[in-house]
Amino acid sequence: MSAWLDALPDAAKSYLEGRRLDEVECIISDLPGIARGKAVPASKFEKQEYFHLPDSIFYQTITGDWGEAAGEDGFIERDMILYPDMTTVTAAPWTGDWTLQVIHDAYDRDGDPIACSPRNVLKRVVQLYHDKGWDPVVAPEMEFFLVARNVDPAHEIKPMMGRSGRPAAARQAYSMTAVDEFGPVIDDIYDFAEAQGFEIDGITQEGGAGQLEINLRHGDPVKLADEVFYFKRLIREAALRHDCFATFMAKPIADEPGSAMHIHHSIIDKETGENIFSGPQGGETDAFYHFIAGLQNHLPAGVAVMAPYVNSYRRYVKDHAAPINLEWGRDNRTTGIRVPLSGPAARRVENRLAGMDCNPYLGIAVSLACGYLGLIEEERPRRQFKGDAYEGDGDIPQVMGQALDLFDEASKLHEVLGPEFARVYGIVKRTEYEEFLQVISPWEREHLLLNV
Repeated sequence: MSAWLDALPDAAKSYLEGRRLDEVECIISDLPGIARGKAVPASKFEKQEYFHLPDSIFYQTITGDWGEAAGEDGFIERDMILYPDMTTVTAAPWTGDWTLQVIHDAYDRDGDPIACSPRNVLKRVVQLYHDKGWDPVVAPEMEFFLVARNVDPAHEIKPMMGRSGRPAAARQAYSMTAVDEFGPVIDDIYDFAEAQGFEIDGITQEGGAGQLEINLRHGDPVKLADEVFYFKRLIREAALRHDCFATFMAKPIADEPGSAMHIHHSIIDKETGENIFSGPQGGETDAFYHFIAGLQNHLPAGVAVMAPYVNSYRRYVKDHAAPINLEWGRDNRTTGIRVPLSGPAARRVENRLAGMDCNPYLGIAVSLACGYLGLIEEERPRRQFKGDAYEGDGDIPQVMGQALDLFDEASKLHEVLGPEFARVYGIVKRTEYEEFLQVISPWEREHLLLNV
């Protein structure tokens, strides 16, 4: 067993130093971003080159039902062949024994990537950039809430109890005292992240009650999506150790801000190593403006992926720290597309639409795909917005059904993401939306039962 262990990433080797590995969790992301796979004894993992899972994991809705997306041969649940990406091996430090996790890539029996596997979708988009001589660079921001344990879905979600014995307070953005309220949970998040070899750029208190933000350092899109995928799991595990839940719902608490996964983008010329958004004299290039235009032109159709649930659209509320349109502005957090303060080398474009409930592979893939189409089409964006963009009109879908209609019609976006992925995603999400429409809400019972 020692040969493959010696080739592990440094953080995994450090985690196991002087210890005996018990188990390896072989995992892959499904469409919602849930880790699917198998846990196997370390001795078995050493001997296996791959393992199998049925392709039906990509046809499942968030409720566990199935979309009719299996294709011409019907729902026969073909086995996929899953190969480990050994660069992703990392600790699972919350387990009772010494366990590693490893992300796998999915292929069919002919050796072709499974088109609807989220990691493969992102790899496909990144390859399109590479084919043009570009290296896309992203930096995701993760917002989430720490909330009181909620074991009855009929009960409203409430803020967690802080270290002081009082519930977490809202409207305390950037307060260090508020961060200290969650100190024990944050300590475990840091410890788990260190054991897994992840570098956190910072943790801040956001505007919601018990809402935190973690920033990750910029880097390769697939690597960063892997980290967000892993982070969601480690944050949930850290919270459970302290009798609370971590939730990545876009809008878990009424009248509180929602949780976003803002995505910062820049693009490096592979030949020169320079940021293509900045010219030789440090000015903004045509590519910079084309990328923004691509986001403005194609993100409306991509919202169905970056806001994947009915709850996601509750986040797009005027004056609640989430965009309502696709205006762009410099250092302006009211716009959907923001250009942060930076020097020429670090010039980047921030997409503020994606919710934290999106699959990180798919959210980043769609954002990059829209920017890629802008670079290819070479159109100019609308004039920079100055002032409060909440005073403008909304130009993004307001409900899931509308977003799905736009996505289904977006042939250019489908070509970049992959037509088979687009087909499967549209069917599964439409099934999920129709499931939701069968549910009668407490609001309807309260206001319609005796009044209409």
